Amino acid sequence: MKYNFFKPFLAIATGTLLLAGTGCNKLEDFGDTNLNPLGSTSPITAALLTNAQVSLGGTAVSVRPAIFVQYVAETQYTDVSLYSEPKLEFGGTFSGPMYDLQSIINRNSNPATAAANTGSGSNANQIAVAKIMMTYYMWTTTDRWGDVPYDEALKGAGNFTPKFDEQSKIYERMVTDLKAAVVGFDAGLPVRGDIMYGGDAAKWKKLANSLRMQIALRLSKKFPNAGQYAATQFAAAANDPAGFIASNADNFTIKYPGGAAYRNPWFDTYNGRSDYAFSKTFADILGNMGDSRRSAFGSAGNPFPYGLTRAQATTLPVSYSMVLDGPFRTESSPVVVISAANTLLTLAEGLERGWTTVTGYTAQSAYEAGVTASFDQWGISGAAAYVAGSAAKYGTGTGGGTGIGVNSFNNIPAASNAVTTTNLQRIALQRYIALFPDGTQAWSEWRRTGVPDIRATTLATNDAAGKTIPRRYVYGQLEYSLNPAQLQVAIGRLTGGDVMNGKVWWDQ
Repeated sequence: MKYNFFKPFLAIATGTLLLAGTGCNKLEDFGDTNLNPLGSTSPITAALLTNAQVSLGGTAVSVRPAIFVQYVAETQYTDVSLYSEPKLEFGGTFSGPMYDLQSIINRNSNPATAAANTGSGSNANQIAVAKIMMTYYMWTTTDRWGDVPYDEALKGAGNFTPKFDEQSKIYERMVTDLKAAVVGFDAGLPVRGDIMYGGDAAKWKKLANSLRMQIALRLSKKFPNAGQYAATQFAAAANDPAGFIASNADNFTIKYPGGAAYRNPWFDTYNGRSDYAFSKTFADILGNMGDSRRSAFGSAGNPFPYGLTRAQATTLPVSYSMVLDGPFRTESSPVVVISAANTLLTLAEGLERGWTTVTGYTAQSAYEAGVTASFDQWGISGAAAYVAGSAAKYGTGTGGGTGIGVNSFNNIPAASNAVTTTNLQRIALQRYIALFPDGTQAWSEWRRTGVPDIRATTLATNDAAGKTIPRRYVYGQLEYSLNPAQLQVAIGRLTGGDVMNGKVWWDQ
């Protein structure tokens, strides 16, 4: 949400004037100190769009949830792996990229400002693109915290204390916005400032439908059956004439040019630091399945045991496998946010559940196409043999084995496994693999499906939670300080209060 970040400056400036006693003695000499003198009242909406897209990397490359799903192991400071419970802020997403996107929508919707923005694309096309991107940001935010502000958020000075919307209502709103976006494009000037798709409306429509399919499937615990809300929304998106992302050429990808200002976040993660490694848990699954994507997912060397204490972690050699092989984490390496692989595997699950039919696909063909797209995305050969093999074959694949992640420290229970006995489990395991290294999405999918059956480290410090892998983020201190009344209403809807082992609405 948009907080008034200039109020602290006002307090400091006032105190300074009172102490000085001479010279400039009128606060009004400074003008309105609650306004940013460098802020533009007529922003270029193309620049706002670029800024919102640049910020996507912070969500798609988020280390904390990647640690929760045991993609990543910490090598020095192991608090996250041991499930410490910090208060985490979402305000930066609201005051940054989401506020920019809302400004695009507002300025192109308002008759008084709409005409001034047509140089950045037709008003309709700008609104449609902004709504699709806003949905992605809101989706990844609500899935981490649960109830968050939406309807009353992003009002600036109009509302500093917005209510927290129930997640069920947020999901309905996201679906509505995606449907409106697909039909909202017109034949006018393509959007400018679009570093993802270059203003290609056809690709944006495919992205919107792909997001709608994935959002609908996220509700499978609440609406598991054909004919229910999730299934009907999934079917409509999967069969929309505009299509969905079925080719890597249509992947929603951040293309980093490199350089100090705009470079791949994984490059920055290892730029002078060595805090994170390729987790033994994930490496065991890939190794047990003979999955050759391992060569792209991690560098050479031994994977690192997951969930150690700092004292244990620092006894191990520093020469370990890093997250992503070197060519995939250069300054200019791209980051795929929404992929054909994940979308096709999403389709496979919807078809397997009997939620819909889609011309040209069966559950098995969508599954195999999704796995193949993942191999191709990473430049790895051998997909055909892999999907025909004993570990990954649709209908009979046995999965990634038992005892995954076990090591000499005995920090991972031997019960952790990636065994698959049903087609839904096979699809879920392949989504877990294909989503790597996007921990944000993988954590949500793991909470929804329980696949793979990874267990918490036995060394976890969250004893009050029963040493379980966290299910949500705890609200940040700014919410407690700046919007306490509305926050308490939201907390009152959580089972057990504002804790990491509580569950968001769709996870119950």
